[in-house]
Amino acid sequence: MIIQSLRLFKLSFIAFAAMMLVGCASIYVDNATKEINPAQFKVPDPKHPVMLVFEFQTKGVANAKATDYLKTRVLDQVKGSGIFSEVSLTPVPENRVLSITLNNVPLTDDAFSKGFVTGLTFGLAGSTASDGYICTARYLGGSEQAAIVKQARHAIHVTMGAKGAPANATKAASGDEAVHAMTRQIVSNVLNDLSHDSSFQ
Repeated sequence: MIIQSLRLFKLSFIAFAAMMLVGCASIYVDNATKEINPAQFKVPDPKHPVMLVFEFQTKGVANAKATDYLKTRVLDQVKGSGIFSEVSLTPVPENRVLSITLNNVPLTDDAFSKGFVTGLTFGLAGSTASDGYICTARYLGGSEQAAIVKQARHAIHVTMGAKGAPANATKAASGDEAVHAMTRQIVSNVLNDLSHDSSFQ
């Protein structure tokens, strides 16, 4: 199951190759990015409908299988946020659009490591590998308004063999569970930040 998830999301080659050789692994979701309850979101008055555009990327390149795998979950989460009157996958009145991109990048990439949340362990041991995720939400509230952009970061760690659990992380039962938790947590952060932006309406 973990191997299937790694194949689907094309997590770091090191993690995948090591797991294939060792034959067993444990997977952890980093705790630095915590899920934010929708009750903490700031609900605009009035609320407006929005069209959701979601895409999963691997190092900036569209990953169609992963997009299809997560699209319904992200759609349901945005609907459940309560900050929009309606969430659709097709155009809505007033042409309001929320674009959410979830990009899977190695933690060694400069684009990811710069500004990454405190608490992750860089310089990891050989039997541990980590994948980073950057979630970018871009909201267009109308043709005359500038886009509001919010971003959050997350990570999933994989350990092989007798390697102990990474610090500041929660063990997941499977690769699917890890990916679902990471997605839910990171999306909740960009939705919260968007809702509290003074320009959001």
